[in-house]
Amino acid sequence: MTGMTSSARPLLNRRLAEFGTTIFAEMSALAVSTGAINLGQGFPDTDGPEEVREAAVRALRDGRGNQYPPGPGVPELRTAITAHQERWYGLSYDPDTEVLVTAGATEAIAAALLALVEPGDEVVALEPYYDSYAAGIAMAGGTRVPVTLRPHEGGFRLDLDELRAAVTDRTRLLLINTPHNPTGTVLTREELTAVAELAVERDLLVITDEVYEHLVFDEAEHVPLATFPGMRERTVTVSSAGKTFSFTGWKVGWVTAAPGLVSAVRSAKQYLTYVSAGPFQYAVAEALALPDSYFAAFRADMLTKRDLLATGLAEAGFKVFRPAGTYFVTTDIRPLGESDGLTFCRALPERAGVVAVPNAVFYDHKEAGAPYVRFAFCKRTAVLEEAAQRLKTPAG
Repeated sequence: MTGMTSSARPLLNRRLAEFGTTIFAEMSALAVSTGAINLGQGFPDTDGPEEVREAAVRALRDGRGNQYPPGPGVPELRTAITAHQERWYGLSYDPDTEVLVTAGATEAIAAALLALVEPGDEVVALEPYYDSYAAGIAMAGGTRVPVTLRPHEGGFRLDLDELRAAVTDRTRLLLINTPHNPTGTVLTREELTAVAELAVERDLLVITDEVYEHLVFDEAEHVPLATFPGMRERTVTVSSAGKTFSFTGWKVGWVTAAPGLVSAVRSAKQYLTYVSAGPFQYAVAEALALPDSYFAAFRADMLTKRDLLATGLAEAGFKVFRPAGTYFVTTDIRPLGESDGLTFCRALPERAGVVAVPNAVFYDHKEAGAPYVRFAFCKRTAVLEEAAQRLKTPAG
């Protein structure tokens, strides 16, 4: 015997059979092997504020967080999270019973889905969706029901009638992401009002992924769903430090919700990572207390970069959907005579020395996402300028 099982059953749990290596890993590996500029994965190429990095070093040296931190998160960070929610949105939470610190927003969403969804439950998610949503729903044994955001007047819009029609007697929760990755859509107050009314009417739980909350541009505003009538007690609000402070490797995220919901999510989370990021939690507590000027400068810098890359992409022949939030630009490749985003993205590093991500991987309805390609602009200005220059090559 070679030690191989004789069973014909595949090794991978069938719930995860459709999920191979993530597209981000594939495209980042392609960037390395070809020496291309990586505008695929959404991580900055410079660190965040020096004082926040120093706060982490200080915590390490002082022995704060080098051993297991408390299960719900260190008290300083939980207090800072509640202060942040109050400061920006007028939402008040109890740091002891209504906050849970997680290993990034990805774990927060996975733990929430594992805690709240049972086999047979339906989860309505906006499509295209961040790829971990589908995996989290599958691991919980739920059934995902995508509601597609469609191109409309230079952006992507939610069809509220389609959302209502997607809800059935089996629907357990709505999974809402705004500002929305990958399309850059920011749901309006009117749209969120309709979502809230639907959730209350049909007695649904809601998970909201708000990691790009401080990256909204132009006239857009980020309004947490938990601020709407009847929503605080049924909404699990998720955010993280990675996107706001440009320390994505620290993996510090959090959940704010009513005590029963936090308790449920914590029950699942404690058997995933248990705890994480001890010293970084103290640093993020300091980051959340940074003055308004930090958040304003961060947004202004990203807005400049958005416009630089969006202009470069338009000049290269792409149809550009200028995002109202996040640090991604979605483009349509059909004006370039292309229609398959996956094939296009696999060839782009060789053709132009740039890596992007095909939006189709974020869709159940693959044909709906086929012609769209996402570029990240959370990079140094010189890198974006060079990428814009290179992209004129394949289009030309």
